[in-house]
Amino acid sequence: MLLLWELGGRAVTEYRLFLPSIIEVMGAGVQLLFSGDVARHFLVTLERFLTGYLIAAALGASLGVALGYFRLLHDLLGTVVELLRPMPSVAIIPVAILMLGIGDAMIVAVTVYASVWPILINTVDGVRHIEGALVDTGRTFGLNRRRILWQIILPAASPYIVTGLRIALSIALILVTTAEMVAGSKGLGFFILDQERSMNSSNMYAGVLIVAVLGYALNRLFVAIEARVMRWQHGMLNREAV
Repeated sequence: MLLLWELGGRAVTEYRLFLPSIIEVMGAGVQLLFSGDVARHFLVTLERFLTGYLIAAALGASLGVALGYFRLLHDLLGTVVELLRPMPSVAIIPVAILMLGIGDAMIVAVTVYASVWPILINTVDGVRHIEGALVDTGRTFGLNRRRILWQIILPAASPYIVTGLRIALSIALILVTTAEMVAGSKGLGFFILDQERSMNSSNMYAGVLIVAVLGYALNRLFVAIEARVMRWQHGMLNREAV
């Protein structure tokens, strides 16, 4: 794919401004990294991403467990969740700007709003799909509600929660960069849009590649952590397969 990019950029010289060769883009990226021009934007985006993602993970998992475990609470809030969940997350950016202004708080809030839904929905499904016999067995052995939650419900629902967390990972990065493009003054999203407006396409594409590499690295890191944390589940599935 990179070879086709390079050949296309060299063949269509009249559009060189809009499609520079991959060698020019990588050269611009290396120059930006060594000069430190993009490092500040990278750290700002990473900080916003981690803040929004971790808040969404805590909110989505805790609220999802509550909605899945307490049927009355699910009946009260289920309609609200289903009304808000399908709404495109970028549509709340103007509302967030109006309420929180332009800054880190707005970008983090938009990221939390967008990322919380897959975690919440998957957690609710995970809790509600737990076999009733497991909970009944815990009660038979005298476990109180708190111990049932920690020793039965959370371990059984953890594969669903992990799936929601992985989906939310990419959504959080998308919303951070989008919000930075719309109303940011720093960050990778702002940097990409600023370079596009300056007609500096090599730097713009370099910024896009940096975001892509960041997303790939975060996903690989998540997979590595999941393999270690969920090792017990993989072992159990292997035993069942045998």
